[in-house]
Amino acid sequence: MRLILASKSPARRLVLRAAGLSPEVLVSGFDEHQVRDAVPSRLACRLAEAKAAVVVPQIEGDAIVIACDSVLEFEGRAHGKPGTREAAVERWRHMRGREGLLHTGHRVVVLRDGEELAQTRLGTTTVRFADLDDAEVDAYVATGEPQRVAGGFTIDGIGGAYVTAIEGDPFNVVGLSLPLVRQMVIDAGVRWESLWINAR
Repeated sequence: MRLILASKSPARRLVLRAAGLSPEVLVSGFDEHQVRDAVPSRLACRLAEAKAAVVVPQIEGDAIVIACDSVLEFEGRAHGKPGTREAAVERWRHMRGREGLLHTGHRVVVLRDGEELAQTRLGTTTVRFADLDDAEVDAYVATGEPQRVAGGFTIDGIGGAYVTAIEGDPFNVVGLSLPLVRQMVIDAGVRWESLWINAR
């Protein structure tokens, strides 16, 4: 069965490949600014659903579509990609030495025998940040990494040195919770190991 990742995130693709899967990438191109929600966890799920809704109609035959979106909840508010240097600096100066919740919404749609089974679930991981001084914040932002990623940090890149602890699934912070997606696939009646490359 084809596995379709509805995301341009190289980190999500690498997570799936490292788990023995070979996803095809079909980017939704969905404008995330179209969805607004005051509840960060709900926003992550709604964004994942919207991305899947764009991609699923383009698929012919049997397939599994995975769409995800990550949102950092900090002080009760949702934070996506900072986008600009100024926004990234402000974000890091505010959250250094503190913690936030990284929410990733997961939408898994199984298309089989002309039928569609869709599920949405949320993964949440607590992330604690190092107490960087201003010079280190500026140096990190100068790399360009925090501007491009949800929450303004990574754990699998340069920013990994600035995450002192996590509580929960580390894959969720990368943008795709393997244990959660595995369970969603199983609940849809597909054996996880049947998706491994060498099992096809």
